[in-house]
Amino acid sequence: MSSSLFSLQGKTILLTGGAGLYGRGLAAMLAQTGATLILASRDVAKLQVVAEEETAKGNCVFAESLDQGDEGSVVALHERVTAQHGPLHGLVNNAVLRPMKGANGAAEQFAESMRVNATGVMLMHRHFGMTMAEAGRGSIVNIGSIQGMIGPSYELYTGTNMGDMPPDYFFHKGGMENLTRFYAALYGPQGVRVNNLAPGGFFNNQPEPFLQRYCEHTMLGRMADETDLGGAVIFLLSDASRYITGVNLPVDGGYTAK
Repeated sequence: MSSSLFSLQGKTILLTGGAGLYGRGLAAMLAQTGATLILASRDVAKLQVVAEEETAKGNCVFAESLDQGDEGSVVALHERVTAQHGPLHGLVNNAVLRPMKGANGAAEQFAESMRVNATGVMLMHRHFGMTMAEAGRGSIVNIGSIQGMIGPSYELYTGTNMGDMPPDYFFHKGGMENLTRFYAALYGPQGVRVNNLAPGGFFNNQPEPFLQRYCEHTMLGRMADETDLGGAVIFLLSDASRYITGVNLPVDGGYTAK
C-alpha cells in the first residue's frame, strides 16, 4: 500500500473544538499532516492562540467562530469555510458542551446539552456533509466516548472528590454512535464516509485511587495521553481507510474489551 494513502497533504480539515483536553492534542497532530486545518468553537480567542502556535511551526491553521447549538452559526461557518477553502475533505466533530455535573442536574441543563451535542452535531453533518456529498468525496469523524457504549462504573470514583456522573453525556454519546451509521448510509453513495471514535479516559491528573482502578480496567494498564487519539483520526480521514464507514472504533486501551 502506498504511503500516500495515509497522507492528508493538500486536504482541508475542520476540527470543532481544538483547545480542550481532546482537541489540543488533535489540533497538534492534524496540523503536522500538511492539511489546511480550521479550528472552530465559541471561544475563538483560545483557538487563535492554538492557531498561532501551530502556524509558528510552519503549519497552516485558522481559527473560526462557531456556536454549534445555533443553526445560524453553523450555516455562517459553512458559508465562510466553503467560500475560502471549497468543500471540506474532512470534518472532525469533537466539540462538546457539558452543562450537567451530576445525576440530579436540572432538566434545563439536559435540554441545553441536547441542543449543542445532539441537534448541533446533526446540523454539522447536514450542512458540511451535504457539500462533501455534492463534491463526491469526504470523511467525517465523530469523537464519541466509551460512555456511549457502556454504563457508568461508579466503583472507580470511590474515595475521590471527582463528583457524580451526568446522564446527558451517556445519552448524546450513545446517540452519536447511531447517528454515525445514519449519515454513513445517507452519504455513502456519494463517496462520503462517516465513522465514530469512542475514546476511553484521558490522563488529567486524576486522584490516585481513580487512576489505579481505571488503569486496572484497561488491557494496556494506563490511561490515554494527548497523542493516543490522533493516529486513529488521521487514519479515518485519509484514503487509507477509504473502504471503512459506519464504524464505531473504541480507542480505550482495551477497556471495553476486558
